[in-house]
Amino acid sequence: EVGEPFKEEKAVAKYLRFNCPTKSTNMMGHRVDYFIASKAVDCLLDSKWAKAKKGEEALFTTRESVVDYCNRLLKKQFFHRALKVMKMKPDKDTKKEKEKGKAESGKEEEKKSKKESGKDEKTKKEKEKEKKKDGDKDECKKDDTPGTPKKKETKRKFKLEPHEDQVFLDGNEVYVWIYDPVHFKTFAMGLVLVIAVIAATLFPLWPAEMRVGVYYLSVGAGCFVASILLLAVARCILFLIIWLITGGRHHFWFLPNLTADVGFIDSFRPLYTHEYKGPKADLKKEEKAESKKQQKYDSEEKSDSEKKEEEDGKTEGTRNSGTDGSGGERHSDTDSDRREDDRSQHSSGNGNDFEMITKEELEQQTDEGDCEEEEEEDTERGPSHGKS
Repeated sequence: EVGEPFKEEKAVAKYLRFNCPTKSTNMMGHRVDYFIASKAVDCLLDSKWAKAKKGEEALFTTRESVVDYCNRLLKKQFFHRALKVMKMKPDKDTKKEKEKGKAESGKEEEKKSKKESGKDEKTKKEKEKEKKKDGDKDECKKDDTPGTPKKKETKRKFKLEPHEDQVFLDGNEVYVWIYDPVHFKTFAMGLVLVIAVIAATLFPLWPAEMRVGVYYLSVGAGCFVASILLLAVARCILFLIIWLITGGRHHFWFLPNLTADVGFIDSFRPLYTHEYKGPKADLKKEEKAESKKQQKYDSEEKSDSEKKEEEDGKTEGTRNSGTDGSGGERHSDTDSDRREDDRSQHSSGNGNDFEMITKEELEQQTDEGDCEEEEEEDTERGPSHGKS
């Protein structure tokens, strides 16, 4: 025979109920809360009953003492032991797996019959095992790296059933709560709600000053709600008027977030929003798109021109090397050609085919040309005297 629980046992059970981590699941068609034995033992070892007081011994000193005390609570029906039963897969999946296993076994037998010697089979199997080990090691390394995303752990579904052997054991055993006391917070909230309802029903008995204050508060709250509703209607009317006058080009919203799913302060920010959706806006969008296309086209052309310049530079280098190897018999540019090129550059730089030149500049150019011709003659005479 089991007697009624003592005050101390109720206090321990209440502490365990609110402080031990619990989970909820279905059992026999009812929603229940359950806990694990090892966590309950740890919770009680950290409680005030595990600390010795002056002139008294601690109630919980070891894990065994906690297990014995929990057995007492179990006998007094604070909780009971349950059994985890894993849910099996349906029969269709099991049949498919069996068929796959048979097909794979048949293929393996055919492969074994084709092989000539048993030694080759052993060596191949050893190699495959080594490869599998290496692959497992690589996968472990990949999983350990911080950048790789971890695979989601698939939780197997299970259901709880009552256990035949009702004993408290320290480990991963599951225990379902029967004891369900009312928490202090819920009790306080219910008490405040009851007092508020009684006070509202006794409103005619309130003092005159309190009744007048409550009246003004209720009127103010009603006016505030009515003003928000009127604002919501007025902003829609204002939007329609502006939209009709401008032919749908201007979209003006006053307090756009007033009816949005935001906070109280954010519903009044921003004050207004304006959007122009006319032909100019479409033209601007088209211009932006065209400018982007032109930029892409210019960049492509630049890359092509750079490639051509590189190819031309390579061909010129090969030509110059050929002319140098022939002993300097051919000269690509003469002094007169260079002068003509300089003049053409001057004229083309200003954007005109012809350029006006003063008399002084012509005289200077002629004097420079005569000096250069005399120098060339001197250079030609020099080697001839050497030969003579």
